[in-house]
Amino acid sequence: MSFSRTDSSGVARWWWTIDRVALACVLTLIAIGLVLAFAASPAATGSAAIAGDFRYALKQVAFAATAGGILIVTSLLDPKNIRIFAAALFGLALIGAGLALLGGGEVNGAHRWLEFGAFKLQPSEFLKPAFAILAATFLADKLKRGFPGELVTLVLLAPAVAILLLQPDVGQTALLVVICVAMLFFSGLPYYWLAALGGSSAVLALLAYVSHPHVRERITQFFEAGTGYQTGLALRAFESGGIAGVGPGEGVIKYRLPDPHTDFIYAVAGEEFGLVLCGLIAVLFGVVTIRLLLRASKARDPFVQLAGAGLAIAIGFQAFINMGVALSILPAKGMTLPFVSYGGSSLFAVALTLGLALAVTRQRPNLPEHAP
Repeated sequence: MSFSRTDSSGVARWWWTIDRVALACVLTLIAIGLVLAFAASPAATGSAAIAGDFRYALKQVAFAATAGGILIVTSLLDPKNIRIFAAALFGLALIGAGLALLGGGEVNGAHRWLEFGAFKLQPSEFLKPAFAILAATFLADKLKRGFPGELVTLVLLAPAVAILLLQPDVGQTALLVVICVAMLFFSGLPYYWLAALGGSSAVLALLAYVSHPHVRERITQFFEAGTGYQTGLALRAFESGGIAGVGPGEGVIKYRLPDPHTDFIYAVAGEEFGLVLCGLIAVLFGVVTIRLLLRASKARDPFVQLAGAGLAIAIGFQAFINMGVALSILPAKGMTLPFVSYGGSSLFAVALTLGLALAVTRQRPNLPEHAP
């Protein structure tokens, strides 16, 4: 795609003001996700003895096309419309998460999904980008006009955390709390308040440990037994793949991995394509996260600074959790790898997150920055 600098059309202005490097990295991650969907789908639908099919891969192609549209459309939004959109999205995500808790389908003891025929939607996935934008709005108002942004941000966080813990979804809760604490830190919250928030987060973690047996089991297994069954298989997949992998479709450990198309897609990448592809995925996430943080830090508008940082952390930290679990450096937790794992809800939510991040960090003509 190429446009003249003198072209004043909306698409040309979008092209010259957006972070094209981050966009290219994300599109590369989506392409990698499609390749891995075809690698993991036979394992997710069959076994080493029974031939699987490519149903998940074909669905992922449709999900990826939709996600690409979501990413581009949201990246076109201006700051005012972003705030309005985030407020509506947060309200709808809270309502949807509440409905999933009360009457949604149950999977492994959790109530996180709303079913629409053959399609399942996880509304809580959309809480993260919406919360980051709204928190940035309130905290920026605090920096500009003395508005009690910290208090309003914590009040906004409370119902989301409550619903997530009731579903239960400890991983999403932890990610949302990390986003909140990071944004409060960036806004200049005193250290003693951050320490208090850290203590409160520790209490929530203890509550989750006591009240949810599966959380207790995974943490106990991680600290006492070291590598568990799931992560042990993942490590064997990485070991089998070595530097260059065993080749597309040649993996065998993937047939024994739980959820090879979602939670352990990184291990499938390691087995069939080796350290080369795993390293590339990690580098791409690093580039996207760091570029968004740097562009946000160079902005003069506090809203852009905070929103860009919060959205970058949402993407980067989720990727870190997924890869960390696969590499056995974190306790097992069902969390997808952004842009790569199979799933409509996950892919749509991270596309929305990145689209909003690209929108807020656009270097518009009326700002002092210049597009690279």
